Amino acid sequence: MEISLPISDKSFIESLIPQRDPFVMVNTLTEYTEDSLNSAFLIKEENIFVQGEIFHAAGVIEHQAQSVALHTGYKYYLSGQESPTGYIGAIKSFESVALPKVGDLLETEVSIINEVMGVTLVSITTRVKGNIIATSQMKTVVK
Repeated sequence: MEISLPISDKSFIESLIPQRDPFVMVNTLTEYTEDSLNSAFLIKEENIFVQGEIFHAAGVIEHQAQSVALHTGYKYYLSGQESPTGYIGAIKSFESVALPKVGDLLETEVSIINEVMGVTLVSITTRVKGNIIATSQMKTVVK
């Protein structure tokens, strides 16, 4: 059964990814296709990657990786299967143009480049207020 998008139900989102609070870095699934996903994450002051008012690059990378996991989890959900556990296999590239702050909404686009035998190569772009703040390419692996 498909749920209408966007989805921001905390327990449903968490059922699709392996991470648990306080390490959850996605809170909305806005768009989904077989080869893409758009997600969002509102940065709050209590987030473990916030220091001062700044959300560090490690948090952006984790948000991007969890967006990929969200794509995989939702794909499995749509086929009636339990979400698998996945890992970052390799970060091919990561470029941060700016670091977001508390209160910023990260909006991320994941594009699946290739998916073979549980290894997925993705291109990821993260924006704040329409401006690109980070891009990456990474491989994720499903356990």
